[in-house]
Amino acid sequence: MLIKQFGLAVRQLREGHGWSQERLAEAADLNRSFIGEIERGAATPSLLTVEKLAVALGVGLAGLMARCEPELVE
Repeated sequence: MLIKQFGLAVRQLREGHGWSQERLAEAADLNRSFIGEIERGAATPSLLTVEKLAVALGVGLAGLMARCEPELVE
């Protein structure tokens, strides 16, 4: 459940920036298809990848993880 919630949080933040998966992948120095897998909950990102996503999305690591709490995910 956490992985799916994390993927949803990443998608919401990405869409909030008006970015495509490709744009986020470039900003985070990740592969576009990997971004899609993360957003679908099909991949479990490493802590380093979570950090890259947080920096790219302009949120703190703790802030990104806090969005995974069920009551905080829209």
